[in-house]
Amino acid sequence: MTIRHKVLIIDDEPQIRRLINAALSRANYATVEAENARDALEKLRTERPDISLLDLGLPDRDGLELVPLFKQKSDTTLIIVSARDATEEKVAALDLGADDYLTKPFDTDELLARVRVALRNRMTKGGGVPSVRAGNVEIDLLGRVVRKAGQEVHLTPKEYAVLAQLAQFPGRVITHGQIMKEVWPKEHEHHVEYLRVLVRTLRQKLEDDPQRPQIIGNELGIGYRLRFSNELSDG
Repeated sequence: MTIRHKVLIIDDEPQIRRLINAALSRANYATVEAENARDALEKLRTERPDISLLDLGLPDRDGLELVPLFKQKSDTTLIIVSARDATEEKVAALDLGADDYLTKPFDTDELLARVRVALRNRMTKGGGVPSVRAGNVEIDLLGRVVRKAGQEVHLTPKEYAVLAQLAQFPGRVITHGQIMKEVWPKEHEHHVEYLRVLVRTLRQKLEDDPQRPQIIGNELGIGYRLRFSNELSDG
């Protein structure tokens, strides 16, 4: 099962939301919609989108006011999609922290291209990688697909989330706390055993011999790392 990237569409015009939603859905993105600033901030908190598409002409608040709030409250990549085409508007949005600016009317192919670029930038931000291979396992972080020996591996969303944390920085130790904060953001302090269970399940799906794991290594009392050597983990 492919775990889809999530895009938040913020626009007060239903026809624009439908147009963007249809284009993104055809490209296999998961979508969430908001029609005003208040709804957008709530969806940002509850849905944790990878990408947010923000119209500046919202009915209850100027979109420019949301730009710094979005960057403070989340790590979403923010693309402005607005009819405002004045240079000063674009400069203001980018200076406030927007990652890209697309002017209406727009071609949906260009919109999808901007989203793809944004996702690549997210993968490489901070030294991460867009894809990684460990043994006969390939982890495509852009496509959110995992394959073993060329065959797609079916993972649950949380299994994928744990694996993705390790795969973004192969060879580095990712602590229990870092992983749990990402996978269980609201109650991450209480899920250490859940993490251990998920890692055992991942090993069953990915390792040739789950009892002698070669891909997901354990750093006792610290965390896990995606490994490339033949060093054995103690589980």
